[in-house]
Amino acid sequence: MGRIFISAAHGGQEAGGVDPGSIAGGTTEAREMILLRDLIVTELRSRNFEVLAVPDDLSASGTIAWINARGRRGDVALEVHADSASSPVVRGASVFYIAGNNERKSNGDLLLVGLLRRVPQLPNRGVKPDTDSGLGRLAFCRQIAIASLLIQVGFLSSPEDRALLQNRRRDFALGIADGLASWSRVIDPTPGTPSDPNYDAINININGQNYAEQGILVNGNAYIPIDLVDRLRIDLSKAPNVNRLTYRKIVYVKAVELRDFNVAVTWDTATRTVSLRSNLVVCPGQFDRIMSNGNTSEVQLQIFLRNNNENAITQFPDLPKLYQEEAKAEGVNYDIAFCQMCVETGFLRFGGDITPEQNNFAGLGSIGGGAEVASFPSARIGVRAHIQHLKAYASLEPLVNEVVDPRFRFVTRGVVTVIDQLSGRWSADLNYGAKITAMIKRLYESAGLL
Repeated sequence: MGRIFISAAHGGQEAGGVDPGSIAGGTTEAREMILLRDLIVTELRSRNFEVLAVPDDLSASGTIAWINARGRRGDVALEVHADSASSPVVRGASVFYIAGNNERKSNGDLLLVGLLRRVPQLPNRGVKPDTDSGLGRLAFCRQIAIASLLIQVGFLSSPEDRALLQNRRRDFALGIADGLASWSRVIDPTPGTPSDPNYDAINININGQNYAEQGILVNGNAYIPIDLVDRLRIDLSKAPNVNRLTYRKIVYVKAVELRDFNVAVTWDTATRTVSLRSNLVVCPGQFDRIMSNGNTSEVQLQIFLRNNNENAITQFPDLPKLYQEEAKAEGVNYDIAFCQMCVETGFLRFGGDITPEQNNFAGLGSIGGGAEVASFPSARIGVRAHIQHLKAYASLEPLVNEVVDPRFRFVTRGVVTVIDQLSGRWSADLNYGAKITAMIKRLYESAGLL
């Protein structure tokens, strides 16, 4: 039976200081996850599992390196997190796996079922690919060489979830231990696994062409020979985080990691073929520039919104059209504005302090001593205010339409030209820009532009 690696999220050194993770209710994510991790480790060891706890003072990259230096075939790795949200009513547990890996999805199901059986009061948010996370990719799911998952055991920002975690921590630990035990047995069901790996061969298709050279399947992940990466015009010499391994004197790279280089990666189970397609239609120089052109059609925006919230178009049927029209009038990239709206509202699900009736699609604040957030008389005016606030940050040019953004005059003009610079300004979240960028990549993949 393989070993189990367990990491508690945060607590290590990041950017010159200790990373506490989310902070709420007089506690930190790091503290709560360390306490939970220690109980999980104790429980698994009592069941005769060999468990390795990742040191708490390591950074995120140090955690990955520590596990990769020790992991062997048949081992599994889990990182425990608590989520947070602007609204205290958002609750529940979820598990994230590397996108496109159905085997890992099944492993995630075992883990989540184990937790929810012990703590049924915890809402089930499902097992999700890491592309559905706020950042669009999770290093712990992608860069760990052995089979890995990331579990979010609840929302620290929710008083209900926080109370459950603090008052029933042992039940959380027992449930996660149950899931880990089941997962570990599935990954390594037979004793006596040879130390020398013997990976299954898979087929490779690049830009519509099949290759005689084959790849390998490692822990359910497709790897291709690094020589074939050159056919995609990708230079990996300066990409140390792309997973590589040497197998029978050939260097292979994890195929899904190439998505960060504008490559579409798909898997066909029937033919055991990994397909890679490089067809970036979007100009790289305009991808993250706020004052630039959008690239999608109104229909593509509608489909993207409907696929992520089937009720969204019913409630706001003209919203994609409004974003295109208002953004074009001011010279703002409507793809960026639309995806920011998706991040801010959860694909128009809203929640927290903002209601759909306020037509506030970007979390815009008001002025004076009234409501904490602004309200607008129509969806068009709400979209216009959003576009104007983006233009205030990104341009020195005057507005085309009459100002409706209540905070337009308070913005220092032209200080934000690209998406990442919105982090810490539009939102206190330092990953805010990365979340919008990840949403744009999802939109472009949905539209066939990426």
